[in-house]
Amino acid sequence: MTAGMGTGAPATRATENGGMDYMTLVCPHNECQPEVAPPTVRIVHSGPACDVEEERQSERVYTIREGETLELVCLVTGHPRPQVRWTKTAGGSWERQGDSRAHNDTLKIESIGRHQGGRYYCKADNGIGTPAIRSIRVDVYFLDEPLITVHQSAGDAKDRFYAERTVFLRCVAASNPPVAYTWRRGRQALSQGADAGVDIYEPFFTPGETKILKLKNLRPQDYANYTCVASVRNACDIADKMAHFSLSNRTAPPSVELLPDDPLVVDPGRTVTLVCVTSGGEPPPALRWVRPGGEALPEGSVTEAGTLTIPAVAVDDGGAYSCLADNNVGGGARKSTDILVRGLRKARFWITPDPYHDDDRIRIGREVKISCQVEATPPEELQFGWMKNGRPLRSSERMVITHTDAEMSPGVTNLDIIDLKFTDFGTYTCAASLRDGGSPEISIDVNISSTTVPPELTVPRGRSRIVAREGDTVELRCLVSGKPKPVILWSRAEDAPEAADEVPAGAPPATEDAAQTEGYDGILRLADVTREMGGTYRCRTSQYNGFNVKPRQALVQLAVQFPPAVEPAFSEVRQALGRAFALTCRLLRAHPARPLRYEWKLGSRLLTVGRFDEQSDDTRYQVRALNREGYGEYTCDISNDAGAGRCTFLVTGKAYPPEFYYDTRGALWQNRPRSYGFKLQWTQMEPAGVDRILAYRLGIRQVGQGRWWEQEIPVEAGIRKGELLTYNLTQLVKPESYLVRLTPITRYGEGDATERIIAYSAPVNPHLREFQCAFEDETLCLFSQDKSDDFDWTRHSAASRDTKYTPNTGPGADRRGSKQGHYVYIETSRPRMEGDQARLLSPTFNAGSKSGATYCLAFYYHMYGKHIGALNAFLRQKGAAASEASEASVWSLSGNQGDRWRRAAVDVHPSADFQVVLEGVRGAGIEGDIAVDDVTIQEGRCQDPPSNNLISHAPPRRPALWLLRVALSLTLIGRQRYLETATPLTPGDLPPPRTTVSLSNLMTAKKARARSRTRTHHTHENTHTHTHGDKLTLTHTNLNTQTKRHRRTCWRTQKHTHTHTHRSRRSPCGVLSVFVVSESVRHDTQVPSDRAGVCRRRGDWGRTSRRRERRG
Repeated sequence: MTAGMGTGAPATRATENGGMDYMTLVCPHNECQPEVAPPTVRIVHSGPACDVEEERQSERVYTIREGETLELVCLVTGHPRPQVRWTKTAGGSWERQGDSRAHNDTLKIESIGRHQGGRYYCKADNGIGTPAIRSIRVDVYFLDEPLITVHQSAGDAKDRFYAERTVFLRCVAASNPPVAYTWRRGRQALSQGADAGVDIYEPFFTPGETKILKLKNLRPQDYANYTCVASVRNACDIADKMAHFSLSNRTAPPSVELLPDDPLVVDPGRTVTLVCVTSGGEPPPALRWVRPGGEALPEGSVTEAGTLTIPAVAVDDGGAYSCLADNNVGGGARKSTDILVRGLRKARFWITPDPYHDDDRIRIGREVKISCQVEATPPEELQFGWMKNGRPLRSSERMVITHTDAEMSPGVTNLDIIDLKFTDFGTYTCAASLRDGGSPEISIDVNISSTTVPPELTVPRGRSRIVAREGDTVELRCLVSGKPKPVILWSRAEDAPEAADEVPAGAPPATEDAAQTEGYDGILRLADVTREMGGTYRCRTSQYNGFNVKPRQALVQLAVQFPPAVEPAFSEVRQALGRAFALTCRLLRAHPARPLRYEWKLGSRLLTVGRFDEQSDDTRYQVRALNREGYGEYTCDISNDAGAGRCTFLVTGKAYPPEFYYDTRGALWQNRPRSYGFKLQWTQMEPAGVDRILAYRLGIRQVGQGRWWEQEIPVEAGIRKGELLTYNLTQLVKPESYLVRLTPITRYGEGDATERIIAYSAPVNPHLREFQCAFEDETLCLFSQDKSDDFDWTRHSAASRDTKYTPNTGPGADRRGSKQGHYVYIETSRPRMEGDQARLLSPTFNAGSKSGATYCLAFYYHMYGKHIGALNAFLRQKGAAASEASEASVWSLSGNQGDRWRRAAVDVHPSADFQVVLEGVRGAGIEGDIAVDDVTIQEGRCQDPPSNNLISHAPPRRPALWLLRVALSLTLIGRQRYLETATPLTPGDLPPPRTTVSLSNLMTAKKARARSRTRTHHTHENTHTHTHGDKLTLTHTNLNTQTKRHRRTCWRTQKHTHTHTHRSRRSPCGVLSVFVVSESVRHDTQVPSDRAGVCRRRGDWGRTSRRRERRG
């Protein structure tokens, strides 16, 4: 690899001198304005697309097939380089956290799905002005397999589809764009009205989503094979899809049976098999097993031909299972069954004192109830037994045993002891089991004695408020007493409401909150506490496994201390030597909030210490004059009893990074056949923020290689903010790309570097290679819209033309006849006005050493419509100053040229860097679209230029005008006798036997000012032609046209035309006379507009041409 980076001369801000590399100031006379520009955005696509439709001038609809790769590129301009962000409609639901695609210029979605369609937004922001936002709507095309379902009218529904019944065949297919359906019976296409027994329609409530074939009173010929063809008309090359259904007298909806049909009760660990068989249905239905709510089948289960097998069934596998049968006839069939896995779970008890006395204690002579609760599967097999001190206990008058309904779950049994006696004290056992076994028995022991007392809850002294530091492990403690010892529930007081004051007599305990923490020792352990965990905690007794009384509760306050939170945690401060500045450290929050101390250091050297007062929330350190020893890391520690928070400031003299300028026109050029050059431009970020930039270190390496080439670019004077600097890179090898790194250097040392990629692209220098543009690329081959015109040119293709296009104007295909090909045109519909201009600017071509060479500018144009205005081509050359440019007209044509593409070619002779400007002018009406395609610029003169290559403001020639050239040729041979007459010939007249030559004077003057909306044209033409002999042409034309257009005035036109044409020719076979008589008179005047801005027109008369032929 070779890369030339210039001569290394200092940046003298001189203008370009020969081929030497240079650094120069773009704006002249030392009157630089900041070279900053707000962002602009344009979205183009670089992946495969079915179509890109112009919905509006600034918006496109991008169509892509499902499963393909979406690739959108956000082309941005602006300086500094804007940051790009992609989002999607509805608040960016596509944009996931951490998805890097959202922050790249290119948005790429591989294997795009239908749900990923929608409107995508590209936002560019560089902090200058308002952010630029553009959007594109992505339309994902797809077509699913169609599905035919068969239904019978409700009144006719039977087990089978008998004759003389009405049958509906419904075809449904999900698609985008909307699907078109076609029905066939056998090989015969069915259409509405072709068969009295068939109706084809769309339901009113779902138009476009389905197509229904209605067979009225089934006939023998209706039993046939039916085909539904779903089509999206080959959009995105999506082929049609078909579904088939055979209708016969055996067609019937499905029905199923389950084996076994009753719920299945099994022990844990057993293998369960459920069998589903079809008992009817034609065609044979498909079977599948499901669980309610879409729950997945048990892990390891196997389904085959309607049989579901669950090996080693577990308790959690119990529940409902359903078998579904479907054959697309009717609504399908469903049968469900239950699997009950035997088991006992969640055993609990509670003691309820006498509800008729306001006393929570158990007392002799009063009633007491012991309750036991167990969840069982199946609930009807649950059975309870009671024992006292190990002996079975039977129900009696004083000890009443009751059970809840066997069908209820969970099951509850109660033991009511009426008129409690001393002899009733003892241990009572509740035993729960299943009647048929399969699960171990569960027993609960409850002691009733004089020591059985309700719970009491307190907080140890000094533990009602706990102070801890962040990161500590904390224990919150509540002391609980009572027998039996209850479960303690912990919760945040802010999250859990207080327990109810009253508990209804005999009511079972309320269900505990799942967010609460259970414990038996009354201790809540919190590890690694944070500041968010501070607050009030509540401990309370549970009503389960204890007394069923109002819960006892207590509160514990937790205060978490943490070091001060400060900002900024880190900040880089760039300063030049000798300057004064201040550093500020701010307090955000702390606990405890006072007292607070601060301490400033530079490295390890202590600068100052102090305390915060009650009102202050920040501390500041002032540097009066920065010296070299003042560079370094400053720290400020703000501390309390829990620790310290630190602000860090890195004070440095490093220069800010340069910002590359990406919008340079003509940045890439070719100076040798195998190499190219690049104009590198940049501005310096905050040049006055540090010491003066002394030089730049330029590094360059070829992408994919590891070796760097470096060169230092001296800078002689200070750089101002926004100053645009330029350096030419030469001898870059085609077609390699390069990584460029630019580092500013001050007396402090090297500053921050910035990098960019220089990629080779096709050259635009016509003297080295032909420039061609067929407008197939959305970048328009680097053509740009003139910002000073009235409206823009539009890139278009006939395949994407809107159905609301204006008829009788514009091309039906591109220049090569392809409807998929693209071209540019001016849309003359409203709100465009007569005389509005659209100007398209080519890239800037570098004439280089071949200044003054000849180039051929060629293009194809299409000017069809009765309101065609004008198409002009200008050559714009760069002046001595960058802001100066001159324009010269090189080609012009106006009027209707017919519905076909024509070629224009003209030689241009630039003497400096130049651009080609294509200008379309709107005519008098909407039928005036002008199109351009296949623009080429090639070195050398044009070969075989077309006949209309000269500047012309007249309508296209009529076929009879060639006679004028014949008359002129005869005159030049020597038959020079003159005749001038104003008497028009009439059909049948013969001219006098004399020959007359044409005398023509043509004067055209045109004045054009660049970027001006004022144009003036003066044209005077006088032509008299009279020819005698076997060939005769008589023409008399007077034309006086003065045209002036200004921003606030209308057109003024005066035109008078008088034309007579007569031709006669003799032949040996007789006389063949063709008389062509045409006479037209036109007088047109427009005066200045009135206050409403409307032009007033007077006079518009004319007569059409007449032609008569006679043969003899």
